[in-house]
Amino acid sequence: MPQERLLVLDHIKILQKLRRIAYQLYEFNYQEETLTFVAVEKKGVFLAERIIPILREISGFKINLVTLIIDKENPKQDPTWNGDASVLNGKSVILVDDVLNSGRTLIYAARHVLDYNVKKLTTVVLVDRRHRLFPIKADFVGLTLSTTLQDHIAVEFEEGNDNVYLD
Repeated sequence: MPQERLLVLDHIKILQKLRRIAYQLYEFNYQEETLTFVAVEKKGVFLAERIIPILREISGFKINLVTLIIDKENPKQDPTWNGDASVLNGKSVILVDDVLNSGRTLIYAARHVLDYNVKKLTTVVLVDRRHRLFPIKADFVGLTLSTTLQDHIAVEFEEGNDNVYLD
């Protein structure tokens, strides 16, 4: 018998979480003129693309978005940047991914960001599972969820119908 999916966050709750994260980012960076988002491909990009319009609505920040394509099986390998990564130099950078589980992807992504002369690095995730194998944390989190190692968090981004499930 297949395991039933449990809806953890529906679209409305996700919007509420993202609005709260946007305000936290605004408060944390209020002295900045420009913020540069580095979104981990693919779902980190979807998440950043939902946060950025809210942040633009509530602040006067100039906002850049750069995509980091990292090989999750071999994260030490040089990543691919979709966009000009040199815009990170001297800027406050917000590193975004959908789920923080072991911390492997986020810590290697942060390592690649730190190859540039960033002013400040902040991390954002929608769901933090707290199963750390690497010493990294998310600065701003939509939801912290206690799960077993066997559980899977599925974040589904569909225009107007985003959802988070526990499988």
